Amino acid sequence: MRRGLWYSLALCLVILLLGGVGFWALEPGIPTLQDGLWLAFTTAATVGYGDTVPQTPAGRAFAVLVVLLGLAVLSMVTASLAALFVERDVEADERQIERDLMREIRLLRDEVHALERRLSPPAESGQPAERSRG
Repeated sequence: MRRGLWYSLALCLVILLLGGVGFWALEPGIPTLQDGLWLAFTTAATVGYGDTVPQTPAGRAFAVLVVLLGLAVLSMVTASLAALFVERDVEADERQIERDLMREIRLLRDEVHALERRLSPPAESGQPAERSRG
């Protein structure tokens, strides 16, 4: 599951980098790559502070693409993180269930052996009684 988180984060980073470069190239009001990256992040995260906004039709169309990709990728990152925490809880529950089952199996085995001893016929001529194992 951790691999999925790293893939999601890497994909998120690539989309934000490409988004930053795209805004920097398309928007005349974005003077630096740093401003383009900021706009890509606020757009992908749908925060939209309003300090920088796309002005051109091409920049606005690109913003729609960044929003859609950002929502998808940030959702995957969130889901991967949640799955990581849930996986830990599930593993702990499974270990407890396994311990409980092993304890029950030992108790049942002891009961079966006790029943076998009580039900086995007495040994004749000093020979021990044969026990079947299964």
